[in-house]
Amino acid sequence: MADALDPGHTTADIRSRIDTTKPHPARVYDVMLGGKDHYPVDREAAAAAIANHPKGFLTARHNRDFLRRAVTALVEKEGIRQFLDIGAGLPAAQNVHQIAQAIAPESRVVYADNDPIVLAHARALLTSGPAGRTEYIDADLRDYTSILREAAGTLDFDQPIALGLVAVLHFIDDDEAYRIVRELLDALPSGSWLIFSHMASDLYPEDTAKVTESFKKSGLTFYLRSRAEVERFFTENGLTLAEPGVVPVPQWRPDGAAPVPPTPDSGYYESLDLIDRIKYHDINDLTNAYVAVHAALGRKP
Repeated sequence: MADALDPGHTTADIRSRIDTTKPHPARVYDVMLGGKDHYPVDREAAAAAIANHPKGFLTARHNRDFLRRAVTALVEKEGIRQFLDIGAGLPAAQNVHQIAQAIAPESRVVYADNDPIVLAHARALLTSGPAGRTEYIDADLRDYTSILREAAGTLDFDQPIALGLVAVLHFIDDDEAYRIVRELLDALPSGSWLIFSHMASDLYPEDTAKVTESFKKSGLTFYLRSRAEVERFFTENGLTLAEPGVVPVPQWRPDGAAPVPPTPDSGYYESLDLIDRIKYHDINDLTNAYVAVHAALGRKP
């Protein structure tokens, strides 16, 4: 398997693939989450977006917390013990394997992403507990055939699997996006689930348009979709939507438990630029205002 532990992935090979002249979605997402695994070009892209939408970074924070709630619900209430998270992004706090294995240590998780900086970090950070297993596949979402083939080395495709496509399909146009989801779900057994979120075209459209336009100027392309277009990913594949259906991401079973680092002393905080203040904002202070992402969970009959 071509994962993060593959000795063929040398440090030199990984570094040669990292382009620091253009922003990358995974690294810009890291900026929005208050992380530190990015480059100046990614901060610039994030800063331009925030200039157009001052609280837009909370979209990333709420999206990440939706993942926590969805994984927790599947492990605790549905007995799911296998996850395939595609477009996983940079390792951060509360990754899928950490959430799942904290509840059910035997859980197995496979991540897939094609960003070399994610690959570089996966080796050190995506370590599993002794009872479970965690693997990483270095592959693009569009190469779903390879992902499924390699994931079968870790996951049992005769047992239910939760497929995570969280904030990743809005980088792919319509024909390809719906086909990819169909092919992935066709490979999963009955009782499997889809964890899904997507940037919205019909939530706060004026603010969202400003953000996406700034990202496009930075070289990132987005395909925003409406609530009805998000529902298609479920209905066209025969999935049963779990309550509360397709909703703005903060409204998906909120529990007010998003972790927030303690605020530093005021002098230090005031010395930080806007980007570095992000991680200290409490997302629980903001419900659905400004958060233009649809989210849903669905079960394959």
